Amino acid sequence: MFKQLAINSNTYHGFSLEDAVKGASKAGFKQIELAAVKDHTAHVLPNMSAEELQGIQVLLQTYGMTCVGIGAHSNVMREEGIANLMESIELAVYFDCRYVVTATGDAHYDSDVIEDTRLLAENLEPVLKKCEETGKILVLETHGNNFASGISLKKLAQTLNNRVKINYDTANVIFYGDVLPYEDLEASIKEVEFIHLKDKLGANHEWNFPAIGDGYLDFNRIFTILEKGSYQGPISVEIEFTPDGPKNLEEVNESVKRSFTYLESLLGGKR
Repeated sequence: MFKQLAINSNTYHGFSLEDAVKGASKAGFKQIELAAVKDHTAHVLPNMSAEELQGIQVLLQTYGMTCVGIGAHSNVMREEGIANLMESIELAVYFDCRYVVTATGDAHYDSDVIEDTRLLAENLEPVLKKCEETGKILVLETHGNNFASGISLKKLAQTLNNRVKINYDTANVIFYGDVLPYEDLEASIKEVEFIHLKDKLGANHEWNFPAIGDGYLDFNRIFTILEKGSYQGPISVEIEFTPDGPKNLEEVNESVKRSFTYLESLLGGKR
């Protein structure tokens, strides 16, 4: 399971992709999920030039990093969100990764209330068709006010085709769904194909996501659930700090290194 670890480049929100790749590589990570969220963490975007995309490829190769997913949060209830997902699938093709990650609403506020999942399914139809054609998998994140738990997304995934799976965020289910990620993960594990590994401090609805091992989540219990469920997908580490954010790049790098060291200690015998 140790070999499934990756860094989510959104951990380096406010810093460059080069900063993310250098810092994560130095910490020990070999895989990365590229954040592709316009107006938030735009480390890669569909409208980048061929030269820009090639530069990212060279950057990853230089530091021995492999892309495992495109984090392309899009509001799937709006035309522009669907268009963005369609283009993000092309990014997954370009970077030769299997997964495209999204929630169902806005990247943070998720203000749209989805009352009819049939409309959501209709909106996703061209996306799923393109995933089928390109061999990619769309993973919906436990995120926002519509699908905040694994159980809720499991029900949605089962109504769609097998190109839709769950991106389970271990702290989002607390922040958005007010549930702990143990029984919920166990109940939805068969539909989970991507993990955002995130720790938590403070009250449930407090934005406080520290380095892995610095919070109160029982990761040994989480990994036991993943092992029992024969989970084979990426485990993408994400640190989102507090609303104030990190003080500087050094703090981000230290948190990433501390997370890797903690996980290496926890998973070292399970490589």
